[in-house]
Amino acid sequence: MMIDRLGGIDPLKNVQNTQKTHRAKESAQPDSINVSDEARLRAEVFQAMEAVGSAPDVRSERVAEVMKKIEDPAYINNAVVDIVADRLMDVFGV
Repeated sequence: MMIDRLGGIDPLKNVQNTQKTHRAKESAQPDSINVSDEARLRAEVFQAMEAVGSAPDVRSERVAEVMKKIEDPAYINNAVVDIVADRLMDVFGV
């Protein structure tokens, strides 16, 4: 059994026949992206939801102010009761 060489006899000839790599031509335009109006709107809504989610549920300074007003017996009168009742009915849709 005899195995023949795959390449030529001269090893330098194989190196000389290889093709040189060429550098890619640089593009004239820089990279850019386009963001649709819908994507911008969704981003704004997402940011707003994040801000609302991170805000505290209870405003302690407002609660302290109301507690102070309630402690004063002269504060609660028929006008205040009527306003609170109207607002509660609006909240519950009555």
